[in-house]
Amino acid sequence: MADVTNDLIYEVLKSMQTRLDRIDGNVAGVRGELQAMRLHLNGLNQDVSNLYQIVDRQDARLGRIETRLGLLEPAH
Repeated sequence: MADVTNDLIYEVLKSMQTRLDRIDGNVAGVRGELQAMRLHLNGLNQDVSNLYQIVDRQDARLGRIETRLGLLEPAH
């Protein structure tokens, strides 16, 4: 079995540190992408909410028009 020396251990630890630094960089990139996706999804959620509000207002207006034209019985 090969002799394990401090120099050998040092070289292995140095290569591990380089790899860990790369992994840290990749994780930071993934975190940034996730944050961007969260912001995008929040924007989409707001857009959908706005669309629901618009449809609700149009439905209320249509109901009033139908009532005024006598197509529906007035609500009591």
